[in-house]
Amino acid sequence: MIPGSMTPGAMTDARRRGRLLLLGATLAWSTAGLFARAIPLDTPTVILWRGLFGAAGLVGLLLVLQGPAGLRDFGRLGRAGWLYALCSGLGMLCFVGALKATTIAHVAIIYATVPFAAAGLGWLVLRERPGSGAMAAAIAALSGSVVMVGLGGDGRALGDLMAVGMVLAMAAIIVIARARPGLPVLAAGIVSAIWVPLVCLPFATLDGLTVWNVFLMAGFGLLNSTLGFALFIYGSRHCPPVETALIGALETPLTPLWVWLVFAEQPTAATLAGGGIVMLAVLGHLSRGGR
Repeated sequence: MIPGSMTPGAMTDARRRGRLLLLGATLAWSTAGLFARAIPLDTPTVILWRGLFGAAGLVGLLLVLQGPAGLRDFGRLGRAGWLYALCSGLGMLCFVGALKATTIAHVAIIYATVPFAAAGLGWLVLRERPGSGAMAAAIAALSGSVVMVGLGGDGRALGDLMAVGMVLAMAAIIVIARARPGLPVLAAGIVSAIWVPLVCLPFATLDGLTVWNVFLMAGFGLLNSTLGFALFIYGSRHCPPVETALIGALETPLTPLWVWLVFAEQPTAATLAGGGIVMLAVLGHLSRGGR
């Protein structure tokens, strides 16, 4: 249950901190395109090494924050914690599978529906009715994503279905974290980061595994996975589900921006226009909330 004993001022400060943490998580997650472009290995191998480094980073973070006593959190995950770990891992598998089975354009458009899925699930489970401002911003962000990637008929049903599964998994972990502020989500995230690589282990190979590629996958796991997830789990506790998902929508324009800056891949006019709409929608909503 969401704490109701906080004063309005304390709730405002907590929500402001939550937004900053979520913005940091979005920045960390938006580096996925950079690592994916730089690592010339197959998907199961990348998921395996990224997950192992990410899990090691999360374990280290748990020990730094809570000491050896933090290991007891694994014993108090409960049904909500195991459900969180399951949904988080399924979301990653669905995401990678969708990228392989359908077009990136379709995945991006479907992912842009996360704010609506989170808002609907939050209303059903938590009875938190999303504000009209947040929903208007979510609609604007969705329209920007559509402009950014374009609407085409080249998607495949299986891949699109997996992308929908990714959206539902993301909405679920947002609502679980919001509904159970005391949940040991860091421990749940570690469980998630362990079982997903184990699933990919039989399909991974050693082909092309150089020291440089291992270094890149370590960065992929520690920066993109560990840092992003850590900031997300603490930030999502203090913001409504629709706002959490809305801030995450900034990942859509930021990911190609970093690839453009580092690899000089010129974005199209539609990418620039749609990304601008997404950023204006999110930043406009946050600025209104800050006032």
